Amino acid sequence: MKYKDYYKLLGLDTSKVTIDEIKSAYRIAAKKYHPDVNVGDVLAEERIKDINEAYRILSVPATKRKYDKVWNSKNNVKNYHQVKGKNIFNMFLGNVENVKNKENTNSRNHIKGENIETEIKVTLEEAFYGVEKKISLRTVDGKMKTFSVKIPEGIRNNEKIRLIGQGKKSPNGGKNGDLFIKINIEDNKVFKLYGCDLCTDLKLSPWEAALGTRVDIGTIDGSSKVYIPQGIQSGEKIKIPNKGYKDGKGGRGDLIAEVKIMVPKRLELDEKEMFEKLKEMSGFNPRND
Repeated sequence: MKYKDYYKLLGLDTSKVTIDEIKSAYRIAAKKYHPDVNVGDVLAEERIKDINEAYRILSVPATKRKYDKVWNSKNNVKNYHQVKGKNIFNMFLGNVENVKNKENTNSRNHIKGENIETEIKVTLEEAFYGVEKKISLRTVDGKMKTFSVKIPEGIRNNEKIRLIGQGKKSPNGGKNGDLFIKINIEDNKVFKLYGCDLCTDLKLSPWEAALGTRVDIGTIDGSSKVYIPQGIQSGEKIKIPNKGYKDGKGGRGDLIAEVKIMVPKRLELDEKEMFEKLKEMSGFNPRND
């Protein structure tokens, strides 16, 4: 395709113009050579095609820069490399299509699908040791889908597990959203979880509390022997280090045992006699303490 002076077609004398100036010049030229104004004028029809072509090239910064190299070389403008052997049609009109396609692609930027959030309950032991669970969720189309979820050992309460790409589909061909599963750790009848510490009750008989002793206390992964000082009171707490929940750093929290002094609900005859003698002998009155 032969060289065309696009600036001249738009009535411009220089390439040093802004896109707004090009648009303004195009409106004036298009109005002047519009077919409705030049009915039956074949030259005007050809001219308006060239004007539209010039506008497509010069209104896009990327193609304008490339055309400017050709225009400046043709007009002997200094500091520009001459462009030789270039097919202007392929060089510019083809690029216009590429630019348009790129712009269209950019205007349709792929949107990631929405994330989905759900939650599941796990026992304290399952969270401590780790477990693989299966959960079933209803999808957008109403079907049930089963997921296999690996719960890592020592997972924290309310921590979320992410299943990549298992959320809602993208509306325009992008990536699927993700599925986030919130873990709710359930306390059991023996232990309650507080951060990395486990809390439990330590039940003692009145004489164990009064005399002091050593007792075995159950832990989440076994048992531990603890010393009970003489005269310990209900509500006092004993800390057993490193026998709590996993802290995520290779260590463990503490096991906190709260003392509860238990009185037998029924006494044998000889037990009752002993308590009667203790009552007569002892001057202890907790209400006066």
